Amino acid sequence: QVQVVESGGGLVQPGGSLRLSCVVSGLSFPYYVIGWFRQAPGKEREGVSCVSSNDAITYYGDSVKRRFVISRDNSMNTVYLQMDSLKPEDTATYYCAVPQWPPGRCDDALQDQDYYYWGPGTQVTVSS
Repeated sequence: QVQVVESGGGLVQPGGSLRLSCVVSGLSFPYYVIGWFRQAPGKEREGVSCVSSNDAITYYGDSVKRRFVISRDNSMNTVYLQMDSLKPEDTATYYCAVPQWPPGRCDDALQDQDYYYWGPGTQVTVSS
């Protein structure tokens, strides 16, 4: 059974930082692309970032480029999302997602339909 669990969300002031973690179990983690998405109340889900299976390729949504960095530790079955210079418009529930079959697709399209397994999400609130 595949499990995807996000953590690390919270309340942070504008300009602050958070690091989200995503732990995946139940599949051969090193072979899979992993993606991060977010959804704010009343808005559609938005692609944030993705990382290839060997950490060699990463993509970012335009709204988070040069502020967020995705990385992975295959020995820990974990993907991280380092979020710096946070803005109020980054407030959302952040989701980690995994394709149904390896390796999956990681490109600048960042489409949620390319992912099959999803975590419950972690809330990020940026407010003073």
